[in-house]
Amino acid sequence: MIGGPPPGGCPLARIRGMKAAVRARYGPPDVVSIAEVDRPVVKDGDVLVKVHATTVNRTDCAARAAKPFIWRFITGLVTPKVPVLGTEFAGEVEAVGRDVTAVKPGDRVFGYNDDGFGAHAQYMTASPKVALALVPEGLSYEEVVAGTEGSHYALSLLRSARITAGKSVLVYGATGAIGSAAVQLLKNEGADVTAVCATEHLDLVAELGADRVVDYTTTDFTKDERAYDAVLDAVGKTTFGRCRRLLKPRGIFVASDVGPGSQNLFLALVTPLLGGRRVHFPIPKDDPGMARYFKELIEAGKFRPVIDRRYPLDEILEAHRYVESGRKVGNVVITVSHPEEPAS
Repeated sequence: MIGGPPPGGCPLARIRGMKAAVRARYGPPDVVSIAEVDRPVVKDGDVLVKVHATTVNRTDCAARAAKPFIWRFITGLVTPKVPVLGTEFAGEVEAVGRDVTAVKPGDRVFGYNDDGFGAHAQYMTASPKVALALVPEGLSYEEVVAGTEGSHYALSLLRSARITAGKSVLVYGATGAIGSAAVQLLKNEGADVTAVCATEHLDLVAELGADRVVDYTTTDFTKDERAYDAVLDAVGKTTFGRCRRLLKPRGIFVASDVGPGSQNLFLALVTPLLGGRRVHFPIPKDDPGMARYFKELIEAGKFRPVIDRRYPLDEILEAHRYVESGRKVGNVVITVSHPEEPAS
């Protein structure tokens, strides 16, 4: 989960060369640089993907900086064990291990790998047991690559709150990767959606399906007179304390981040025991079914990843800076070129 315990590392046995964005220490965007490294080795249960597109997201920035500090307990206490970040990927299957039957060389795939990162490179390995699906016909790698990270967090928030048709939901941070996906997924479920965003994004959020939009630059959304079945904090910038009055007596505040002082971890344990309004801090499930679910939604025209900017891999440092600025709308895509291809 963003801001929470990170995934584990991945094997570093490598052969041949490739270009990758690497970091050898924790810190600001400047710790990331482009370097030539060895290509991943394909093990029995692996899929080797020739990456054509990836993203830089909040998870990458949190892991890069090790903020909160809890990241260090799994990714390395002093120095990071995982040099290449990147969770989302889209590209062509280059090779498969002998135990892999779900995909074959030449397949166009996209997915999400938080079991070791590795997507900020020309090649990466992933297990088909994680989120992996075929790219829908007629769509480019860049169009689908942002279809799993923010959206699977959004899906876990909805499922945790058990949102069904007719439920009223307020989405705080409706223009981020999680929030823009949440608005669309909520409308697919038939929920009544109030979205909170800035003035310049009111039209975008309405196009995504929000029934009502609140401009937080002119209105204090916490003083809304409506009561909601759920409030989704999609950006980790508000608290249960601020939003409690917006909830119905059995309403749920669903957090996408640990919150100030990691309070949401504590509140998720305590509030369900007290009755009344409560906090949920769901841990998303990553599996092929999740990736196929979003593939089907994309094919049906029921979900589209919102893309803000595109950068070539060589400019990924600027992408980190932009994502960390908090100004991005939806997702930031990184295009990855290969020697036989023109540069992006």
